[in-house]
Parts: sequence; structure tokens; C-alpha cells
Amino acid sequence: MITSSFLPEALLAERPHLFSAAAVPVAAADLARMAELIAAVERVVALPQWRERAANIGTPGVLPAGRGGDTAAGVFMGYDFHLTDAGPQLIEINTNAGGGLLAVAQAGGDEVLDAYVAMFRAECGAKALKALAIVDERPETQYLYPEFLAFRELFARHGIAAVICDPTDLLLCHGSLWHEETRLDLVYNRVTDFALAQDANVVLKEAWLQGAAAVTPNPRHHALYADKRNLVALTDDGLLAGWGVDADTRRVLAAGIPRTEIVEAARGEDFWVRRKQLFFKPAAGFGSRAAYRGDKLTKRVFEEILAGDYVAQALALPSAVAVEVDGEMTELKADIRNYAYRGAVQFVAARLYQGQTTNFRTPGGGFARVVEASR
Repeated sequence: MITSSFLPEALLAERPHLFSAAAVPVAAADLARMAELIAAVERVVALPQWRERAANIGTPGVLPAGRGGDTAAGVFMGYDFHLTDAGPQLIEINTNAGGGLLAVAQAGGDEVLDAYVAMFRAECGAKALKALAIVDERPETQYLYPEFLAFRELFARHGIAAVICDPTDLLLCHGSLWHEETRLDLVYNRVTDFALAQDANVVLKEAWLQGAAAVTPNPRHHALYADKRNLVALTDDGLLAGWGVDADTRRVLAAGIPRTEIVEAARGEDFWVRRKQLFFKPAAGFGSRAAYRGDKLTKRVFEEILAGDYVAQALALPSAVAVEVDGEMTELKADIRNYAYRGAVQFVAARLYQGQTTNFRTPGGGFARVVEASR
């Protein structure tokens, strides 16, 4: 039941599969393991060797960051897990994970909403947060547009002016970032051009580099966390040991992240033979775009993968949840998303779906409440 008064009911009605009525039980031990792994990732990302590596493999120009990137830690880091017999397995890290506000509104939790607002204030450092922009390409056409409206209302309740706009609506003038007559202290960046390399995002990127406003998340965060090639390093025990990462942190990472490899054309036959045990993802992609389970691959698609920039992750199948749909019980797959800030979990939600990857097209699926189970 959606109880928060600031969710736009009319728009939600147009998205019937955004929320699931189901509750997903997750063992307390698994919740603790996920939090432990997220903290372990944060420790590794803080290493100078990690930052040097990220600068060498990613898009040129995103490291080191400008002043805005230096002050912002990155809001709504999303750590997505599958629950398996071997424990929770980290499938990917997202730097602009959507749904954090919708999921809290669904489950209820004013203390989490207060923490979200405090998080945005913290992104400005010592500067007061008076006005911000929620920015995405043609925001009113985005599936999660209701969340943008809910954020605007939440910020208003806390005395923060918020506008929702396209990145082309921003203006950089005399060292400040503006939307019409409003000078912005912060941009909540929801665009999926993670490097801000497209022409439409040139003002936003320049504002970030100049420190005209805090931009969160920004290209620096994606390079350090969400590039899929980072999973390769996080599952390379020898590399981590050589960097001086302690044995306990390495143990947590090895237990909780499926082994991930760079896909190389020279090893094409090896990957083809092992494909049924692998999941292939574009290194710089997001969500389900151009991602493939190996056992579903055709030879033609596999050749495209070899010619592209992909990683292969050991397959960790999602758990199943029984959901009643139109009077009949059906099994849906479950993805467990941890929303985190500065390495600490703020909220945990599930996403229920059918098919190869998460989506919002499944009857009975969508965001679902997570309930803590004793075992």
C-alpha cells in the first residue's frame, strides 16, 4: 500500500507494474552480509591504487574530478544482489540507482526520508543547500518521473527549492549554475550519459568540473564504482593482496561477488565453451541493456560481444518469490537492491520480475518491501 502523501497517484496508475504487493523475506544474516560487502567495497575504492586504475581504464577526463566532484560522495549508490545458497551475490553497482524514494514511500519510514534529505545537504559540503535541480533527459517522459515529482515535494517540505529539468535547460554564468532565475547549489543527476560526454550535457559537465554546483552522482562516481570492469578487480584476489588489502576484506569480496572477467576476442572459444555458466554485460552499460545470459546466446550475438567491450560474470541465479497474480500463484525472480551512502546502507528493497533481467513489465512485479527474517 502506498501511504506517502507526496506520491502522484495519477501517474502511478499509469505504471501498474511499478510496485508489487508482495513482501520479500530476507534473512537477517544475509542483510548483514550485504552491508559487510558494501563496506568492504568502500574500503577498496578509497585506495590510491584503485583510483589510479580507474583513471587508466575509464573515460578520459573524469579523474581527477573538479571541485564539485570532490565534495560529492554520490547519492543513491545501488548495490544489486541475488540471494543464493552460497549467500548474497553482488551482481552490479549503480551510481544513479532509481527508486530509492519510491521504495521508502511504499514501505513507510519517515526516518529514512529525513536521512535522504540530510544526504543531499551533505553533498554540498559546508555550503547551504537552498536550491537544486533534478536533471534527466526529457524528464517528463521517464518511467520514474513520479519519483522526480515526489523528490520535489520532499525537498519543498524541508525548505529546499527544487526544479525538474532537462540538462539543456541549465545555464553556466559567472561561475554559477542557473535554471532560469534560480541559482543552483546542487544537481541531482539522473542522466545515463555517465561520462557527461554528449552535447546535451556539456553545461552540466562544465559546471561539475568548475565546481559551480555540486553534481551528484557524477562521472567520477561512475568511474570509481559502476564501471563493470571494476568487478574484475574486486574479484582478483592477487591484485588486491598486492595493493595491501587485508585478508578479511578480501574474504568478504571473494565470498560475495561472482568472479568477473574481461571478455577478449583471443579467448573467444574459451568463453563460448563456458557460456552457460556466464552472464555477459557491457562494461560501461547499465540495467539490462545489451546484457545476456550465456545459455540464451546465439552465435551471432556472441560474435557481437567479442567485438564489443564486455565483461563476463559467473552466473548467480536470482531467488524466487511466490506472488499471487489474478487469483493464481506464480513465481517471480527477486533482485535485492541496497541503497547506500558513503558505504553505509540506508534502505533495502526488492525488485520482482520475470524474464532475463529486472523490468517493470511483469504483472505482480515491481518494487517490493523487504522484511527481515530470522533465518
